[in-house]
Amino acid sequence: MNQELLNRYKELKAKVIIRKDEFKNLCDFIETKTDWLNSPASTKYHLCVESGLLEHSCNVAETMLKIKNAIAPHISDESCVIVALMHDLGKVGMPGNPQYLVNEPTEKQKQYGYPASKPYQFNTDLTYLSVPIRSIYLALPYIKLSEEEVQAIVYHDGQYVDDNKSVATKETPLTLLLQYADTWSGFVVEK
Repeated sequence: MNQELLNRYKELKAKVIIRKDEFKNLCDFIETKTDWLNSPASTKYHLCVESGLLEHSCNVAETMLKIKNAIAPHISDESCVIVALMHDLGKVGMPGNPQYLVNEPTEKQKQYGYPASKPYQFNTDLTYLSVPIRSIYLALPYIKLSEEEVQAIVYHDGQYVDDNKSVATKETPLTLLLQYADTWSGFVVEK
């Protein structure tokens, strides 16, 4: 993993002050017991590379802080960093059971020296939980989240997900900031 990415991550973590101990415990857990530091961000789309999830999460946090500073400076940096870094935490899967597995090439692809058509595949041995629900499931034993932070994480994909229709027009400013930052990062920063 590149040192620049680790430095960005460290700087973001340092912005969590009020819940510093809780956040440190959460980070210790995800960094040592899950594939957080190595997971891709997707199977074949944005940042489907080793450590892509960490890079995406840092991109979202940095973008969210920029947007927040311009239009909603009253929202705490701490809340922004926590929800941005943890919004896709569920993509790690479970300890010892990652959500994304390296996809092996087919016999024909191997025969002709081609890589697998998709770098990663979903792990079908996991109990199905949506990424946001697994994110909350993994985080809550370690850190207390406000209702606004839970809403932001659970509904961060906005209207791209049919299940999110129930929150339409009821999003908190934190949720909207995370949606914008996630979309901007995925479609512009990481393009």
